[in-house]
Amino acid sequence: MTLYYRDDAVQVTSEAIHAGGHVVTLADVTYVWHARGPTTLAVRSRVLGRGVLVLLLSLPPLVAVVCVLSLAWAAQDRGNWQLALVVLAGCAVAALALTPFLEAPLGWLDRSYDRGNRVHELWVQHHGREVMLLRTPDALRFGQIYRAVQRAVEQQGERR
Repeated sequence: MTLYYRDDAVQVTSEAIHAGGHVVTLADVTYVWHARGPTTLAVRSRVLGRGVLVLLLSLPPLVAVVCVLSLAWAAQDRGNWQLALVVLAGCAVAALALTPFLEAPLGWLDRSYDRGNRVHELWVQHHGREVMLLRTPDALRFGQIYRAVQRAVEQQGERR
C-alpha cells in the first residue's frame, strides 16, 4: 500500500480515500473532479485581512517619504543644504535598519495568497453516485490532496 497524502482529516492511499467521514475504495472510483464552492466567511476575512495588511505595510512608508521630502525641502529652501543632506541620510539609514522587520508581515501576506481566495471542493463518482469528499478554503492543501488523488487513481488505472 502506497501513501500519497495524509493529514488530520484526509488520507489518500493506493487502496482508498478517507475524507469527510467517507471511505472510498479506488477500485470503485470512475471519475474525479473539482469545483468551486460557495464563498465562506473565512475566505472573505482572509481577503479583507490581506487588504488591511497591504494598507498597513504601504501607508507608513509613504507618509515617511512625504515627511522626509518636506523636511529636506524646507531645509534647503532656507539655504541649509547640510541639514537637508543629514535628514535624507538619516532617514535612508533608518529605512535600511527597519527593513528586516518586514519579514514577518510579508510572510503573512505571502501565505495568505498561497491559501487562495475561494472554496475548493473535491468530488468523485463512486458506484454511480457523485460524492463530495472535501471542501476547503485552503488552496495549497486542496492542491496537494487533489494531486494525490489523481496519482492514486492513475496508478489504480494502470493496475487494471
